[in-house]
Amino acid sequence: MAASSPQSQNSTTTPQTSTDAPHPVDEKLPPVRMATTGLQHVAAMYAGVVAPPLIVGAAIGLSAAELTFLTGACLFTAGLATLLQTLGIWKIGARLPFVNGVTFAGVAPMTAIVASTDDKSDALPIIFGAVIVAGLLGFVASPFLCKAVRFFPPVVTGSVITLIGVSLLPVAFGWAQGPDQAADDYGSATNLGLAGATLVIVLLLRRFTRGFVKQIAVLLGLVAGTLLAIPFGVTDFGPVADADIVGFPTPFHFGAPQFQLAAIISLCVVMVVSMTESTADMLALGEIVGKPADEKTIAAGLRADTLGSALSPLFNGFMCSAFAQNIGLVAMTRIRSRYVVATGGGFLILMGLCPMAASLIAVVPRPVLGGAGVVLFGSVAASGIQTLVKAGLEKDNNVLIVAVSLAVGIIPITAPEFYHAAPETARIILDSGISTGCVAALLLNYVFNHLGKRRADDDEVTNPMEPDPAPAARPTASAH
Repeated sequence: MAASSPQSQNSTTTPQTSTDAPHPVDEKLPPVRMATTGLQHVAAMYAGVVAPPLIVGAAIGLSAAELTFLTGACLFTAGLATLLQTLGIWKIGARLPFVNGVTFAGVAPMTAIVASTDDKSDALPIIFGAVIVAGLLGFVASPFLCKAVRFFPPVVTGSVITLIGVSLLPVAFGWAQGPDQAADDYGSATNLGLAGATLVIVLLLRRFTRGFVKQIAVLLGLVAGTLLAIPFGVTDFGPVADADIVGFPTPFHFGAPQFQLAAIISLCVVMVVSMTESTADMLALGEIVGKPADEKTIAAGLRADTLGSALSPLFNGFMCSAFAQNIGLVAMTRIRSRYVVATGGGFLILMGLCPMAASLIAVVPRPVLGGAGVVLFGSVAASGIQTLVKAGLEKDNNVLIVAVSLAVGIIPITAPEFYHAAPETARIILDSGISTGCVAALLLNYVFNHLGKRRADDDEVTNPMEPDPAPAARPTASAH
């Protein structure tokens, strides 16, 4: 972080002193641009928001109407949490273009709670009670966790940002193959062709257009890919025909929250994982928008995450956290306004109140989302590499930190069953490559760059694959 601070100061404070222009993060775009770019954020995150309620609802055995209600409730609460994060109140909200939605880290423990509940009608109230407690405890802990920001130099943040992008890419590859692994057309030439066509359309728009059209290339690519999918029978307009025009997530629709210790402990672990990932995401986003996230910003952002989670069950929603895929959209479009993301949050609220509007996004075929996801998630990884360039990789210590943290972080991606023998609670953390990679980078950075006295032979390396230089060739301490 320290390596980027002077640059960010030059890029933000100097223009403001001469023109009084706001930082790009605080810029308000014209209404049409605000709406279209905000909708683009919704399109990028929609699948991630609706997947957890669909999975948990199916495990409980909810009817189609109840499943639609639960999905709409999660869209509504995601919008509220996004507004809380982007606009902020008091000391709550990072006030960055930061999208919040249902965290996927909670899916496994929530389905485990469902499986262990004899009366399935009690499953959601038990989950909601655990989310409320976890959110409130996280809110109290936010000011303490944020103090760890000084342990996130570029070598750590770059590694974590890269892992965020790499961890998300399998999601895009899964989308590209289709929505159902058990279906006959999963991974078919049609699905892969639609994903590839969408990817090509986005790339062509980015290469041969300029200005506003270039900035909404992903949204235009999703529209074009959806239209292209119609002749192949992949686009399903059924959700639009069956959806109601108006609906409201009635508070505690599924019953008053219940508080069970095992469920609370399980989701408190998820909250810690979620807060760790949100911290990494805020650091990543701060670098991308040229407004590095300091301790105060991270504390405010974590308060918004946790308070949004605690309030979400009131409207039948789940735990909320940062959506890394939208960081990729910010990195690619270079539209850094938090008001654009707040507009996206407004659209999410409207979708929660209008199921028919929500179903319009659901029309976009999963392979089309996958093609656009390759660009979005790859942009996150590229941003991480850009940060690593500033991390001082000419130093042997930093090379080792990056090498090991990346290796640890990709274990859940390359070997999903690697931790199969670990306890279920531990797997919540271990199966998150972002969390394990972040912890590894933090520990290694502390051991190599903070613990004890620095040694001269720890620093310079001309090539990490070459043998260690002879003692006589090593630089002396005075050279540093």
